[in-house]
Amino acid sequence: MSKLLLNRTRNILPSLLRIGTKSDIITASYTNNATPINLGVLFVPQQEAWVIERMGKFHKILSPGLNFLIPIVDRVKYLQSLKEIVIDIPVQSAITKDNVTLKLDGVLYLKIFDPYLASYGVDDAEHAITQLAQTTMRSELGKIVLDSVFRERESLNIAIVESINKAANAWGINCLRYEIRDVKLPEKVQEAMQMQVEAERKKRAAILESEGLREASINKAEGEKKSKILVSEANQLEQINRAQGEAEALMRIAKAKADSISLVAQSLKQNKGEESASLFLAQQYVNEFGKLAKTNNTVIMPGDVSNVNSMVTQALSIYKTLNRKESADNDSQAQTNKTD
Repeated sequence: MSKLLLNRTRNILPSLLRIGTKSDIITASYTNNATPINLGVLFVPQQEAWVIERMGKFHKILSPGLNFLIPIVDRVKYLQSLKEIVIDIPVQSAITKDNVTLKLDGVLYLKIFDPYLASYGVDDAEHAITQLAQTTMRSELGKIVLDSVFRERESLNIAIVESINKAANAWGINCLRYEIRDVKLPEKVQEAMQMQVEAERKKRAAILESEGLREASINKAEGEKKSKILVSEANQLEQINRAQGEAEALMRIAKAKADSISLVAQSLKQNKGEESASLFLAQQYVNEFGKLAKTNNTVIMPGDVSNVNSMVTQALSIYKTLNRKESADNDSQAQTNKTD
């Protein structure tokens, strides 16, 4: 018989208490192997249902508490527990959709909601539920591949419960939940899965490393780009500043030369300016002529080295010619302005 049935024959041995004590209630001690003997007065424990037959035919179900029966005519046939019951599903073999053999066991939680159907609907409820759970498990596992067994464990449990309830409701039993307790894989499959996991980890590590190298290369290239841009901008600013400085220097040099020429011209126009210029040119001639032999091995000598006066005279004649030409140009410009 089944664990589900408390009619695993519990034998009642009534012990009557003496009248006059604090309790005048009949108590009973139960031992397994027999149903209670009908003495006319029975006490049904809480969360139990006792199925009574009268003359071999179902009569009624006793509710918890004090109950009265007719001795000999009425008989306690089945004892059903209304508590939630746990059944261990033994280890079984199942083949997945991708032809992998698994060994797994589980735990089934159920509850009797109709003692009459649980007593007369099936001969051995525990055996029937166990076999149904095993066959349902094999059927559901055959619909999915190995990888889905671990990912869809919860949905697999729900599908098994629904399949069991379709058949167990006719027996007055409601399957509350089913839990897969342990899944054992073949050694070769387990080794292959371990290798797959390691390969996946190495793949992820290689991807992360490559992404890190790529980010590093991008950052380095961007850094070099910004560095070159900054260097080029700095060189551009440097060249601009240098050009501006050189232009400013040339302007200052030109202005200084112009000022010096103006001063020389004004000095020559003064009294005895030509004599002073002659003296200055003579001094410069002598100084420069003395330096010729110091700097080069080849020396260019004038035709008449000793005639300094002729050199000065030539320089003054050139100056006077330029001066007369400048005066003529100024006079012509003034005449033109008057005509206009």
